Amino acid sequence: MNAGIIGQAAGLFAVTNIDDILVLALFFAQGAGQRATLRNVAVGQYLGFAAILAVAVAAAFGATFLPEDAIPYLGLLPLALGIKAAVQAWKHRGDPDEEKEAAQRAPRPLEVAAVTFANGGDNIGVYVPVFATAGLGGMSVYVIVFLILLAVWIAAGRFFATRPVIAKALSRWGHVLLPVVLIGIGLLILIEGGAFGL
Repeated sequence: MNAGIIGQAAGLFAVTNIDDILVLALFFAQGAGQRATLRNVAVGQYLGFAAILAVAVAAAFGATFLPEDAIPYLGLLPLALGIKAAVQAWKHRGDPDEEKEAAQRAPRPLEVAAVTFANGGDNIGVYVPVFATAGLGGMSVYVIVFLILLAVWIAAGRFFATRPVIAKALSRWGHVLLPVVLIGIGLLILIEGGAFGL
């Protein structure tokens, strides 16, 4: 493999996915202490990112599964999940810490996948021209590097969520931060994309 294209792929992945580390850390904090958390977050992240890659690769070959004007409406996914998380946080706001911890559950893989896909929807527009000009061999390198770096991103999200200072802050404020971040991502995608004439 060409070292130059590997470096380009790594740089492109890092630039387009830097915000995912915060979201992953919040998902890990949401499921802190739950055995299924690592598996669910990893499976969800890979499912969501695989969907992004599938759409980008198909579009690079000329097929479009997702019309460009539909991409801003992907913001509805994290917005709905954020509202759901906010309602749950509100319902348990007066619970003692022990009851809050008991109410915690590992994030579901499809929730993580939906947020990953929606948050990365704008990446499709960046990946398509790069994939189209890279050719089949170059595109394969990009996809392989992206999938390897995805594991690094998952590990980084888990690392940040388990650092004592960060873990303490996330355990105290994560139930508030997760809905805020998800709603913010959803609104940002909707507004930046001009959905509903915004």
